[in-house]
Amino acid sequence: MDPGWLALALTPGVGPRRYLRARREHESPLVAARALGERVAQAYREVLASGEAERVLKRARELGVRVLLPLEEGYPEGLMHLADPPAPLFVRGEVPEKEAAVAIVGTRRASPWALAFARDLARALAEAGVYVVSGLARGIDAAAHKGALEAGGKTLAVLGSAIDRVYPPEHRPLAERISLVSEFPFGTGPRPEHFPRRNRVIAALVRAVVVVEAPERSGALITARHALELGREVLAVPGRPGDEKSRGANRLIQDGAFPLLEPEDALRYLGLERRAKGEKPPPHLAPLYEALKALGLALPEDLAARTGKRPEEVLAALLELELLGLAEATPGGRYRAR
Repeated sequence: MDPGWLALALTPGVGPRRYLRARREHESPLVAARALGERVAQAYREVLASGEAERVLKRARELGVRVLLPLEEGYPEGLMHLADPPAPLFVRGEVPEKEAAVAIVGTRRASPWALAFARDLARALAEAGVYVVSGLARGIDAAAHKGALEAGGKTLAVLGSAIDRVYPPEHRPLAERISLVSEFPFGTGPRPEHFPRRNRVIAALVRAVVVVEAPERSGALITARHALELGREVLAVPGRPGDEKSRGANRLIQDGAFPLLEPEDALRYLGLERRAKGEKPPPHLAPLYEALKALGLALPEDLAARTGKRPEEVLAALLELELLGLAEATPGGRYRAR
C-alpha cells in the first residue's frame, strides 16, 4: 500500500466520500490533496510528515490486520455500492464475496426462542456453505456467530469499534475465532454513532439480511433499510402480535419482507441446500457422544460420572461436538445430542 494514499484517507476533513472522489480523479495523493483545497492540502502534509500512515501500517502488521482502501486490490466489491465506502477499512481474516454471505441481525435483548432460532438459522446457512455476517453484539448477533461456528462454517463480525477494541468485552474470546472488519482507527472504542455506520457495512457485504427479532427502534431495522436501498434481499422472522420485541420484524413482513417460519425457509428462498455431513463423531468423541444420546438431556457432571472423564475433559469434548453440529447446549447448562 502507498502510505501517501493512506495518509490522505487519514487526513482530517477528507472523509470517505471526498477520498473516493479524489482517488478516482487524480493519479497521486499529493495532487488529490491540493485539488481538495489548501486547508486539506496543509492538513495532508502534516499527516504525511507525522508518519501516522506508517504507524498505522506497523500496528496492523503486529495485529495481523490488513488495511484496505477503495479501488485497491482486495477491497470488498460490495462496499463499493455505498456512497461512502470506508476509507480505510481494517480486516482481520477473510471477507466473503457478497453472493456467498448472509447477515443475521436482531435485538441485543433477545427472547430465548429468538436466540435459538438465530443459532439454528446460522447453522443451516453455514451447512449450505454460506458465510454468516453479523455485528458481534449481545443477543442475536452472538447467537448467529456461534451457530455458524457450531456447524463448522465461517462467520464475520462488522464492529462498531476498532479491531483492537472489541466490544462487548465478554465477546473477545468469540472474536478470536472469527473474521473481523472495522472502519474505525486502532484504539477507537464503541460509541453510539458508530453502530448505524457499522450497520450499513453489514448490509453492503451480503446478498441478504435476516432480521430475527427487533423492536421498532432497532439497529437491525437500520441494517434492513440499508439493505433495501442497496437492492439486497430482506427476510424476517414473525413474532407474536403485540410483542414489542417483534414489532419491528413484524412490520418488515407487513412491508414486504419474506417471512421465515423455520430455517429451511431461508434456504429455499435463497436457493440453497445444506451440505451432507457425517453423522458419526470422530473416535475420540464417540464414547461421550453415545453417553449423551443415552441420557437425552445431561449436565456435564452427569456425563463425567457416566464416562469416567474429568469435568474439564467433558467440557472440551462437548465444545468439539457442538462445533461439529453433533451436540447442542440448552438453557440451564444441559446438553443434548443432535
